[in-house]
Parts: sequence; structure tokens; C-alpha cells
Amino acid sequence: MGYTIGLIRGDGIGPEIVTEAKKVLDAAAEKYGHEFRYVEMLLGGASIDATGVPLTDETITEAKKCDAVLMGSIGGDAAVSPWYKLEPSKRPEAGLLGIRKALGLFANLRPAYLYKELNAACPLKEEIIGDGFDLVVVRELTGGLYFGARRTEVLNGKETATDTLVYNEDEIRRIAHQAFQIARKRRNKVTSVDKANVLDSSRLWRKVTAEVAKEYPEVTLENMLVDNCAMQLVRDPAQFDVILTENMFGDILSDEASMITGSIGMLSSASLNETSFGLYEPSHGSAPDIAGQGKANPIATILSAAMMLRYSLNLNTEADAVEEAVQKALTAGYRTPDIWSEGMKKVSTSEMGDKIAELL
Repeated sequence: MGYTIGLIRGDGIGPEIVTEAKKVLDAAAEKYGHEFRYVEMLLGGASIDATGVPLTDETITEAKKCDAVLMGSIGGDAAVSPWYKLEPSKRPEAGLLGIRKALGLFANLRPAYLYKELNAACPLKEEIIGDGFDLVVVRELTGGLYFGARRTEVLNGKETATDTLVYNEDEIRRIAHQAFQIARKRRNKVTSVDKANVLDSSRLWRKVTAEVAKEYPEVTLENMLVDNCAMQLVRDPAQFDVILTENMFGDILSDEASMITGSIGMLSSASLNETSFGLYEPSHGSAPDIAGQGKANPIATILSAAMMLRYSLNLNTEADAVEEAVQKALTAGYRTPDIWSEGMKKVSTSEMGDKIAELL
């Protein structure tokens, strides 16, 4: 089978980790008899440097022609990068928000799974870790504070900033359906996270989610306030299966969930629209401080490629094989610096990619 995959290498460590994910994809294509055609596109800081803007119409057009897009990390060091001297709408992250909107990527899936080989890297106590945890955060991606009207103005002699949090029932309903459908394939539990004791948007969120839940009688729904959820993630992460939440809460909680796995360098991410198309990227940032040094962990991007195989290309066997190869590499003791411990085999970014491709 032939597939067209968009590649956005991104900024910082992005080009390095995308290279390793492509290496693993090519190994999967060779093993299973597929043809992957890659189309290179620009986004973020790399696009600013080349075109003056973080997202071009050309990138949007090319992305829409692809079966899926695999992306590295976007952005740089805000303290030193000239990109952050530009107005907010011209900065790297504006390109990321823009492409999500342009492609209708409303559902962000961020799994958080603790490999037993990395128990020692988990910051939680052993009695809390127990037999490990396996959860996924389903985050609404195109609404809420990040996309609401905003302004900064002088009111009564004081500079005042306003950000607007807006959700309508259709936006909530479609992301809720996504969460319940994923839960049906996992352990049949959805925890809907909101701030319904304060926010009108959260009260609507809770109401619509309850309506959707009636269509999935086999799935248990619980509601949890966001501050309690943040606490419960470090008190007992194994209680969670699917966490459903709005944009900003999901941004924060998914980062917290990723860190209790031992390293944010291990966590994949998928952003899906209402078709099979998705944009796949690691959960971590661009880490410009280690760019080009061979220290970056490519596993998050490789696992993102596995998600792409599963969700957009419907290649479940191939996705399983990539995930199993990652597991085998960890079991054999191979570690990049972020997850290395005494007695393990420290390897570079490219060496980790080589080993996973070989084990595939």
C-alpha cells in the first residue's frame, strides 16, 4: 500500500527526532511491504526564518493532501530567540495553533504509560506506582481560552488584559464522543475534568458530557474538578483510564501526566479531525539547549509515528510492531541520557533510532 506522509521537522531537536522516527517508519514499510512517500513542510521558527511567517498557505495546502503529518517540536528559547521579539501572531506557536485550526484538529490524544523498565525514573513513590498506570488525556484542541477573543487595553489608567473562554455544545459533544469511543477500546471509564463550581463553560461541559454518556452505557463517567484531578494524578494515577477535558486544562494535565512516566521524552501525541487525518508529534518541547548534541530522546516521536500508523493509516499490526520494538529496546537496557541510570547502555539519539529500527 502507498501512503503520503507530511514531515514537519520543526525547531530545536525537532529535525533530529523526526529523522529517527522516519528511520523506523521506513523499516516498518520495508518489513510489511508498504510505500511511504514523504512531503517536507515548514512550520514554526523554521518557517519564520524561511518565509517570515510561522505558517504559510502552502504548508496548509500540502498538509491537506497527505494521509497524515508527522511533526517534530516547534519553538525556541523565548529569552534569546529573535522569534519572540515578534508580535504574538508571528511567533512559532501561532503557527501551531493556526495549523490545528486550518486542519480542523479538534481532538488531542496524549497517552501516559509507565514502562516497568522506567519505574526508577518515575518521581512518584514505589507504593504509589504499584503495578504502573496506563491513561490517555483527550484534550479539546480548537476552542477555549487559546482561541477566544483577546485584547490588551488601558482601562481607568491601568493596562488590562482580557482573554475569552468560549465553548458551544457542538464543540463539547464531538470531543466527548471521541473520549467515549476511545474508552470503549480500553477499560470503559471516562473522567471528565472541569471547573463547574466556578465557570459557566464548565457547567455546559458537564451537562453535554452527561448527555453523550447516555449513548455509551458500557462506559462509566465520573466528573472531577481540575484542581482535584491535578492532585489525583500524583496520588493515584492508576485510577484513570481516559481523561476528557477542555483545551487549557488538558494542556496542563497532559504535561503533568507525562512527567510521572519518568521523562516527557517518552510521550507521544495525536491531533485528529473528524476524518482519519491526524497530525502526530511528541508531547515535549524543542529543547534548543541540547539541539544537535545527539542527546534528545526520539522515542516520543517514534511512538507518535506508531499512533499515526494506527489512527490515520489503519495499520494496526505495524503500529503494534513499532511499540513492541520500543519495548524491546528498553528491556535490553538502551537509554538516551534523559532516562539513563547506572548499569544501562547510554546511547545517542541516532543510536536509539537505529536500535528500534533493527528490533522491528
